[in-house]
Amino acid sequence: MIVGRALRGLGRRGWAYLPESLRLSPPGQAYGRLVHAIVRNHSERTQYFGTFFLRNRAELELMRRIVDRKPAGSSLNIAVLACSKGTEVYSILWILRSARPDLKITVHAVDISQDIVDFAQRGIYSRREAAAPTAQNDAAEKGDAFHTTWKDQGVSIFERLTDKEIAAMFEVRGDLAKIRPELREGITWHCGDAGDPKLAEILDHPDIVVANRFLCHMKPPAAKKCLRNLAQLVKPGGYLFVSGVDLDVRTKVARDMGWKPITDLIKEIHDGDPSLNESWPLQYWGLEPFREDLPDANIRYACVFQIGGAA
Repeated sequence: MIVGRALRGLGRRGWAYLPESLRLSPPGQAYGRLVHAIVRNHSERTQYFGTFFLRNRAELELMRRIVDRKPAGSSLNIAVLACSKGTEVYSILWILRSARPDLKITVHAVDISQDIVDFAQRGIYSRREAAAPTAQNDAAEKGDAFHTTWKDQGVSIFERLTDKEIAAMFEVRGDLAKIRPELREGITWHCGDAGDPKLAEILDHPDIVVANRFLCHMKPPAAKKCLRNLAQLVKPGGYLFVSGVDLDVRTKVARDMGWKPITDLIKEIHDGDPSLNESWPLQYWGLEPFREDLPDANIRYACVFQIGGAA
């Protein structure tokens, strides 16, 4: 353990002193991969609730393209696992319902924390800056919105939204932003473990399962087991969205289970979440730069897979 910490510290310091031109060079990238391997092997992993609205726009665009193939007036069932504060759920619904108002879209939103599920279901977020003092006469609901909105957040949950998008998605009153009623419809909220095989009984084989940005917080053996279970949830021919996971883990499972990688917008999605890209190689959840020269790039960097037969 002591040796591991020393190696990790050496790698962190060395990377910090490299000029950007060298970091981007082949030797620099090789050094970064070594540092990241050390970090992943020796870091203590824990779940976080930090998140953003419209976190990865390219990922949402690909989902819109997939959904756009649905016949007019049909139904669409989506499951969002580790839904956290609800930002991903509401972002998906806003994008898809804006593009296809004719579809009947239902969502099952699942998270392991009952408190976070309750907060997400309320759909009320604080726009107050984290450093601002809390007034003594705040209502309890407002205080709860403030503290939970900022839980595990380094920057604002609204950081990636334009003013126009905020107006479209929320009813804003003072420091509070409440999700508009039409975006709250058709959502069933659950407290549960994404790795629980019994989820299949609740979710009833969704067309799309979204399992983003939580598997990286598991050690590889647990992440592999969970990822294999997630594939069993998806309707045959449906799609699994799974970003924010150790790439070696996802590649191994995808190959073993014969998943079909969706390569449309593959690089845009890989680069679409700055908080992951900028954390590499010094954080275990960091995402390595996209490498077109790898023979397995299409499966290694794909964040979306078709599971089973033709859709």
